[in-house]
Amino acid sequence: MIALSEIVQAKKRVSKIVNKTPFVYAPLLSENVGANVYLKKENLQLTGAYKIRGAYNKIASLSDFERSKGVVAASAGNHAQGVGYSAREFSIKATIIMPEATPLLKVTGTKDLGAEVILHGNNYDEAYEYALEYAKENDLVFIHPFEDETVIAGQGTVALEMIDVVNDLDYIVVPIGGGGLISGVSSAIKQLDPKIKIIGVTACGAPAMYNSFKGKKAINSTSVRTIADGIAVRDVSEENFKHILECVDEVVQVDDEEIANAILYLLERQKLVVEGGGAASVAAIMHKKFNYSSDSKIGAVLSGGNIDVQMLSVIIEKGLIKSHRKMKLLITLIDKPGALMGLTDTLREANANIIEIDYDRTSTKLSYGDAKITIVLETKGEDHQKKIMKMLKKSGYEAQIEV
Repeated sequence: MIALSEIVQAKKRVSKIVNKTPFVYAPLLSENVGANVYLKKENLQLTGAYKIRGAYNKIASLSDFERSKGVVAASAGNHAQGVGYSAREFSIKATIIMPEATPLLKVTGTKDLGAEVILHGNNYDEAYEYALEYAKENDLVFIHPFEDETVIAGQGTVALEMIDVVNDLDYIVVPIGGGGLISGVSSAIKQLDPKIKIIGVTACGAPAMYNSFKGKKAINSTSVRTIADGIAVRDVSEENFKHILECVDEVVQVDDEEIANAILYLLERQKLVVEGGGAASVAAIMHKKFNYSSDSKIGAVLSGGNIDVQMLSVIIEKGLIKSHRKMKLLITLIDKPGALMGLTDTLREANANIIEIDYDRTSTKLSYGDAKITIVLETKGEDHQKKIMKMLKKSGYEAQIEV
């Protein structure tokens, strides 16, 4: 584990620049899951994620000569912005290698901080390999996002801030990508209060650390695919894996559906914009991935809020459909004057609000004289949708719900 003294020293360094983000009780979420949940809102951090803590601590620890060379990093986004911001504070050059599929928000956010961005590779690991080569060729200092004890010590300052506010937690739930955050948090906690259980959360689409923890040996993945791009790491960091085996009590998995549910819940009920990796901790609590009791005090780290707007839009749309607040119907009509009006009259009587409609009479799948109607409705829950379907059937319409 990382020495507590190193984490305390890191806290002194980073306190000059980072926000001491809120760690507060979440009453609605607590009632929903049947426990006492506190949220550490690193999504409200400078640059929108905890990563600035480790990046600043590392760059602040470099010698003047090392900083004069400039720094390079590989990142899917949040570490990039942390390095970019920290480099700007020290007036040094930063180059960031990012995977080609990195969300535009994170690319532009990094460039806005003055860093040069190079897009390379299909995932973090390919970007990382290229960044090492780039650092060597250009004589730059490489700032690792998670496999560096000084970076990990910086991330561990999250735990110190949590304990300052609530000192009798039973669990702390932490997302795992490369493992830097959970290595820092768990190192701090196990030296301060070893009774607190540390729960790590990985995405099912990036299972390397989960499989490794279960098998007690490093097991890399062949590929990664998840909406939680911030924790989409293919290979296991051997050094961080040692910290995790020593200090973490349990590692669980959440799938993309569960992550999306947590993102939407945090947006609607907690008024918080949180990215996939950041919402993984709440997803694990909401879907009861580990055992806790009604009197448990659980701290959940919301590690970042830099979610791509397009991804957020998709999650919202799917969430509205799943919660029966929106429905899409496929209906075949006889293509004649007044046919569509009859359908809309029925929907009006059912108190359904039409928000989108498509009229197709040229599809080769249709019989001559028929038209296919795709219609999207705003609805008021499952009972309302059942009422709509019943009224359509009574009026002679055969409707299918498109899921």
